[in-house]
Amino acid sequence: MTMLITDKSEVIAHITMKLSDGSAADSTKVNKKPAKIIMGDASISPAFEAQLLGLAAGDSKEFTLEAKDAFGEPNPDNFHYVDADKFGSDVPAEVGSIITFTQPGNIELPGMVKEVIGTSVTIDFNHPLAGQAVTFVIDVVEVL
Repeated sequence: MTMLITDKSEVIAHITMKLSDGSAADSTKVNKKPAKIIMGDASISPAFEAQLLGLAAGDSKEFTLEAKDAFGEPNPDNFHYVDADKFGSDVPAEVGSIITFTQPGNIELPGMVKEVIGTSVTIDFNHPLAGQAVTFVIDVVEVL
């Protein structure tokens, strides 16, 4: 009996994300490690989950989600200003650089340098794909 994805399923799948220009943004196939998706746990958007319903192991599906249903719109509260003296030659403050900051509890949070003006460095902690429509290609490996 073929198990179809329901709103209570656990799904093992390869996920490839492409930008609107068709370039690949990321894929679980690079590391040959499929992702585990737990339907209904709020880790993915309802619009994303809706695209998976009814699929079975071996199925592939390509769909595009607008920014609000993919990684959200950029949140202005996720922009932080850091003194330039916090950076050094090992980790320079260069626009476009992605720097990992260690938060309390040893949680690592990547941020992108957006702007350097004088001694102020603007760091963007939004997801790099926030504000963009993303095309997803899902290859279902297993439905649990």
